[in-house]
Amino acid sequence: MNKIILVTGGAGYIGSHVVNEMGKAGYQVLVYDNLSTGAAASVLSGELVVGELNDRELLCATFEQHQFDAVLHFAASISVPESVCNPLDYYANNTRNTLNLLQCCQKFGVNKFLFSSTAAVYDPNQKTLLTELSPTLPINPYGRSKLMSEHMIQDYGLASRLNYVILRYFNVAGAEISGQLGQSAKKAHHLIKVACDAALGRRDSVCIFGTDFPTHDGTGIRDYIHVQDLAAAHLDALAYLEGGGQSQIFNCGYGQGYSVRQVLNKVKELSGSDFTVIEHDRRVGDPAAVVACSDKIRKTIGWRPQYNNLDIIISTALQWEKHLQEIAAQEQALAQQKFKLGSLMLNKKLISQQDLNKALTEQAKIGKKLGEILLEKEIISASTLEFLLKEQAWRKQGLWLKIPTAA
Repeated sequence: MNKIILVTGGAGYIGSHVVNEMGKAGYQVLVYDNLSTGAAASVLSGELVVGELNDRELLCATFEQHQFDAVLHFAASISVPESVCNPLDYYANNTRNTLNLLQCCQKFGVNKFLFSSTAAVYDPNQKTLLTELSPTLPINPYGRSKLMSEHMIQDYGLASRLNYVILRYFNVAGAEISGQLGQSAKKAHHLIKVACDAALGRRDSVCIFGTDFPTHDGTGIRDYIHVQDLAAAHLDALAYLEGGGQSQIFNCGYGQGYSVRQVLNKVKELSGSDFTVIEHDRRVGDPAAVVACSDKIRKTIGWRPQYNNLDIIISTALQWEKHLQEIAAQEQALAQQKFKLGSLMLNKKLISQQDLNKALTEQAKIGKKLGEILLEKEIISASTLEFLLKEQAWRKQGLWLKIPTAA
């Protein structure tokens, strides 16, 4: 398969899962990401270009160089509270950058476009399952920025040869089944992520906002979709467009909701941790239930979810959070080891603070051991490094008083 697909935001949570599945399917992928919330290490397939979507020169050069067959547009700001505080940033990052992409598609003849949208475009006061024809009435700048982007895509599609699929996500959660990928953004505030953090001792408690909703247990109900099923929906949608399919909007959810209390109880059960839950009043604008009707995507493009199970969603999320915790502990231990070696050299006046800082900066870039860098730069000798490493080991074992005098 020689087709090259552009994936914006492909280093982020959802985008990286899609890119991984595309690589398995044989697609040639180019990821365009500013790495503000994503990570280069999450791009397991294809090429990565680090850049901003508002950098028209770089964006056009990327289009010109690669002759893309399709664009998958994930890059966006996604925090509802943040959008209320900084609305102009959301219209710039979400709406204007979508316009930049569409203009590049027009200029370079790219006629297949997949857009990452959200259930936040719907009127929150709906009482039934949400279909693609349910009224749209977003109540925050995030939802409005996405709906404005949808309108641009639809208008351009009517005026051109562009065929598009707009996917409206419900509550995405979980992690890649084998444990390779997951939610890594530090500011993530989704319920399952927050609950897993509490279960692993990374936060003191979890809040429930509203216990008097007209639901079976009084807490809000949401439709949680496993990120790997969402990734599969994107590949199905891309295949649909490649087969000549016409423009469509699809809901991405299971059609089944779980309450906040059900989710928290399940996290407690699977983690074996009884973390504290604090109950608060409802937040303004929070609907009682948001659940998708997903009949259209199943019938039109044959999407068949494989992980429609709350246990799987939460267990994979927990597995990933434990993995992140292990990585953080390893990095902390490594940082402490670096600091101790550097401190020994500073205390013995074997190196200046300036030279040590330069060596640590270089180490962060290339990943070599600190001692190797100092040897290459001839800041210390091999015999001195050997003695320092022995002293470091002795100190770790509590034997530092028995350290012999250096020759």
